[in-house]
Formats: sequence, C-alpha cells, structure tokens
Amino acid sequence: MIRAAILGASGYVGGELLRLLSMHPDVQVVRLFGDSKAGHDVAAVHPHVAPVYAGMRVERYEPARLDGVDLVFAALPHGESQKVAGEILHRGLKLVDLGADFRLADADNYRRWYGEPHGAPDLLGRFVYGIPELHRAAIRGAQAVAAAGCYPTAAILVLKPLVDAGLIEPGSLIVDAASGVSGAGRALKEGTSFNTVMGSFSAYGLLGHRHTAELEQALAGTVLFTPHLAPMARGILATCYGTATRAMGGDEPLHVLRSAYASEPFVHVTDDPPATKWVAGTNVAQVSARFDRRTGRVLAIGAIDNLGKGAAGQMIQCANLMFDRAETAGLNLCGVYP
Repeated sequence: MIRAAILGASGYVGGELLRLLSMHPDVQVVRLFGDSKAGHDVAAVHPHVAPVYAGMRVERYEPARLDGVDLVFAALPHGESQKVAGEILHRGLKLVDLGADFRLADADNYRRWYGEPHGAPDLLGRFVYGIPELHRAAIRGAQAVAAAGCYPTAAILVLKPLVDAGLIEPGSLIVDAASGVSGAGRALKEGTSFNTVMGSFSAYGLLGHRHTAELEQALAGTVLFTPHLAPMARGILATCYGTATRAMGGDEPLHVLRSAYASEPFVHVTDDPPATKWVAGTNVAQVSARFDRRTGRVLAIGAIDNLGKGAAGQMIQCANLMFDRAETAGLNLCGVYP
C-alpha cells in the first residue's frame, strides 16, 4: 500500500484528491496538511468525503510528519512548492506537484513570466512535466513530477498531435479557453462570488497570462492565450485555432487525433463538439478538430474537468505511473450527468 500525504488538503483540489483516492486500491491517505484549516476535522472541511475519512484532521505542515509517507501530492498556492520540495525529495519521497513552480524548465523563463526569481532553480531539472499521454516514459522513472496546468492540459492535448503532424503552423496558435469558478480556488474573492459570476462571461489575464509560457514550452510555438471565467462550478472548454500548413480534407485533423489517442483510456476523440458536462467528475479529455477550407485554419476543441484531468485526476494518473500501478486506478472514465 502506498502511503500518501496531501499538501494543501483544504482546497478544492485537496478535496478532489480525497474523493478519488477513496476509490484507489493501492493508495492510503495518511496525512493532510493545510494552513487555513489546520486543526479542523475532514468532515468540517470536505463534508462530501467525511464517511470515508472519519476522524482525520488537517494538520499544519512540518517535515517530521512525513515519516512513514511514500508519496506527497502538493496542491499549494503559487510559490509555496519551492519552499518544501527540496526537503521532500531529500527524504527520498515521490512528489507530484500541481503548482506552476516546476513546470517551466528554465529559471530565466520563470522570472520573465512570474516577475520574480525562482526560489529553487537547482531543482528544476529533477521535475518531469506531467501530461501522461505525452510524457509517460519519463514520468515512470521520475521521483518528482510537475503536473500540467488545467488550461494547458486541455489545449495541449488537442493541439500537440496536430502540430507534431505538421498540420498547423506553430507560430499561429490561438487558445480561447473558459474555466469554471473552482479554478480560482476556494478563497473568497469578489470577482468569483455568486453575484459576480452568475449570468456573466468574462475574459481576464489579457496578453500575458502565465499559462502562456507553459503552452509555448509544450507546443514549441507562439500562443495567444485568452482565459475566460464561465458561470459554472467546474470544467474547461478550450477552443483553439491555428493556420493550416496546407489544404486538407475537413476531417483530416480529426483522423490525426484518432490515431494519436487510439490506445489512450483518458482521451476520447469525438465527432461532435465536446462539452464540459460530458467530462464532469472524470479524468477524461474529450477532443475534436476540423479544417476550415474557407479560412485556411484548423479548429480544435478540448473539454476537461479542471479539478479532474486538469488537477487531481492527472496527479493520480502520474502517481500511478511513478509507482508502476495500473494507470487507470482510482480514476473515473464516465461523467456525472445531468
């Protein structure tokens, strides 16, 4: 049995990790760490998982409390993983980090996009970027994985095969993506309150959103990325465009996706435009693509659950590979509908 600890256990991703790991045959959650809810019972923090984790409490993190732990899931605010990763790795534990701290391979690129020097640049080379469908072999041999961001996961999964197949000019990529409000985290904020979000649809982070760096690193191209906030609890829909390298049949991009993901359990290629409701509660990405003869562009669409394949689900998928377990263990393929 793999003994796991969760850093940032009181947030939405922490709650989703607990829900999914309750169904995992090989992982036992033994420690929950969180500052804002330290001392609180799980039932008070995440009542939806209380029947499984009765009696467990959220603790304030101390390295000594990692004794007996094999695996750490880190779902911390930006910048916090840099402070604790060194100690975790020094102890020989495996680490799956959801923060952006170790996703970029270059410290100078990190400074450019985050406006501050990296706090642990010597550790960057020890992390493998984590989208299992694209980096499976490297993840299997890794001690530390930087799980991809939610927006980038949706866009990269649908665009990467098309770029690699030479169907799209990598310097022409546009990603318009909308996320549910849970992507903003659990802390109370006016911009994500019910009265602000319901009945509205808004763009933010214009021209300089930090996920742009992650997208460009993975796609080896230039990306204009515009995120949007949608009035829903969870889900991401990424609508992506790129200039085609040549004329082609309208369905050729779809055929490329089908070939690329033919053996992947968590990527479903659909003829119809995917919807966020189709993937709610799952670790699945539903993707589709077309060539538009009129404009000479490729249109590609990806839908994921931002808390599932965009966060907790992908973290568990990476951990399954790191510990040589069944990749699908503990993860849902079928969504909750309606």
